[in-house]
Amino acid sequence: MDRLASHNPSQPVPPEPMATAANKTVPTAADVEAHFAAQPEARAADCRALAALMQRAGGHPPVMWGRMVGFGHHHDVHDSGREGDIFEMGFAGGAGGKDDISPYISAGGAGREALLARLGKHRQGKGCVYIRRLADVDPGVLEQRCAAALKAKRT
Repeated sequence: MDRLASHNPSQPVPPEPMATAANKTVPTAADVEAHFAAQPEARAADCRALAALMQRAGGHPPVMWGRMVGFGHHHDVHDSGREGDIFEMGFAGGAGGKDDISPYISAGGAGREALLARLGKHRQGKGCVYIRRLADVDPGVLEQRCAAALKAKRT
């Protein structure tokens, strides 16, 4: 139906409905290993190790989601009604323009603060943690954090 068909001429013209922006972070057929190989050697090694850790924790192989490496799939519905698809967990190498590796693991999960306190050297973002080098953190604690976040997301 034409949005102006029932418009009262004495009233202001209603605005055009807002277009819903398409999610730019979508799974692609890009080669994950080629993405790692394009990184500096030390970061590539960290990305490979983090990918193996996340694959163990989540049970899904790595897939490129735009410029991010994602594991699993989650359909998210926000309180605002906005919804979209995203990986269950993933990471970006070289995030924030500071060459950090940024694991994106949901904010939820049991014992979140206690695990982050034991993680090692990191900075917290909204939905991620920033890690300079994987050697700066305890990989066992990171894997526990991934497992706890996944459990919270899947329930």
